[in-house]
Amino acid sequence: MPQFEFETVPPQIIWLVITFVALYFIMSWFALPKVGGVIEQRTNRIAGDLDEADRLRRDAERSSEVYQTSLAEARARAHTIHQETRDATSSELETIRRAVEAELEEKLSAAEARIAQTRDKALAEIKDVAIDTAGAIVERLTAQTVDRSVLAAAVESGRRT
Repeated sequence: MPQFEFETVPPQIIWLVITFVALYFIMSWFALPKVGGVIEQRTNRIAGDLDEADRLRRDAERSSEVYQTSLAEARARAHTIHQETRDATSSELETIRRAVEAELEEKLSAAEARIAQTRDKALAEIKDVAIDTAGAIVERLTAQTVDRSVLAAAVESGRRT
């Protein structure tokens, strides 16, 4: 094997150095600039993507703030509308309640007046009913007719005849 022959070692080292130097210059002039360019493009693209992501994040935060503000305003408006509607409804209901109470009070007064009138009429007629009843009882028990004035006097005094 020629690599193990010691008289060929110096030329092999010279050719190794020449090949290594040639390869180094070829790589540094052609391949490395292209690789460096690709790495720089990727770095620029990543930086641009990061900048775009940061910009989008800021936009999203602003949109979220606007949304939260709008939501808070909408809730406040809804609460105000609810309160106004509740107050208006309460006012209307109070007015209706007062009107119904007044109507019921009026009907109650009219009913009490009719009851009092009916009671007075019944009390006025009870005397006649008592006289007629007493006459009917006496006539049935004794088979005699009693004068109405005697029955009226008996009913007035509360005596038995």
